[in-house]
Amino acid sequence: MSSPLSATTLAASSPSALLDEARALANAPVEEVFTWVERRLGARAAIASSFGVEDMVLIDLARKHAPSLRVFTLDTGRLPPETYELIEVVRNRYGLAVETFFPERARVETLESTKGYFSFRKSLEARKECCAIRKVEPLRRALAGREAWMTGLRREQSVTRTAIEFVEADAEHGGLLKLNPLATWTRQDVWAYVKEHAVPYNSLHDRGYPSIGCAPCTRAVKPYEDERAGRWWWEAREHSECGLHPVR
Repeated sequence: MSSPLSATTLAASSPSALLDEARALANAPVEEVFTWVERRLGARAAIASSFGVEDMVLIDLARKHAPSLRVFTLDTGRLPPETYELIEVVRNRYGLAVETFFPERARVETLESTKGYFSFRKSLEARKECCAIRKVEPLRRALAGREAWMTGLRREQSVTRTAIEFVEADAEHGGLLKLNPLATWTRQDVWAYVKEHAVPYNSLHDRGYPSIGCAPCTRAVKPYEDERAGRWWWEAREHSECGLHPVR
């Protein structure tokens, strides 16, 4: 039986055909997944990167096996300086142009002028409002015109991510192909790849931050806590998502 990678490349495919092809790669080596992305999608696909360690693994794999794959980030205006420093390292090491999407200026100005700089700590609804302005809306612009996007989501990260699929049709963005090639990887798998390939990573990881987001909403975690316990730590664990990846 021939593998999906040996099939004839088509100039264009329906979303359902691409979904079927991607699903056939669910148990393939991750390098093969990237090779498929390069051949079938190229620059029409992009990695959504917050520059956590998983995203760094994706970027390293992409530069080796899918060099046409684009990389974008959402600059919320509240990122820690260590994240910006890593972005510069990535740009210089990989010769990579990182596409940056900011929230709409007027909406941020109104939010901070009327509700202050830490409104997100007042209630779950207030926090979701801030995330919607700073992340969810910019993501919609970042995905416009693309056919697929890739994330570093893993099932092991938290209770909100245990059901993550390797690939899905992203209903939130018009059925766009969404690939999560590290879905079944463990934390040990990720760090083993980083060490073997000397991949740069955010220095906050060495200070107890397994998950890194906006500076005011992220803290270091205790050894017994899950990897995303430092995100919005004042909320219940089942709420620890920002809206970029809706919990099913």
